Amino acid sequence: MANSFLDDTPRRIAKSEPASNCNANGRPSRSVDFLTADIEHEELLSGVRNVADPNYPVLARSLRARRDNIGATIASLEALTRSAPKAA
Repeated sequence: MANSFLDDTPRRIAKSEPASNCNANGRPSRSVDFLTADIEHEELLSGVRNVADPNYPVLARSLRARRDNIGATIASLEALTRSAPKAA
């Protein structure tokens, strides 16, 4: 059984790269990066990248939904902070 958390896995590579967003949304966007790496890893293991393919991994499909939800939350929070009045 292969160890999926070796240094060259997408999750490890994403983890070792510096965060590009250091504001209040940095943590959620970092989660999106991890989820994207995990999705790519699952697609690589299965050899299926087409979401419409019946053989597409269930875990990758679930991670995609989670990533999309976090992305929507980030967008909503950014829109909310842009529309909020500035504190003096």
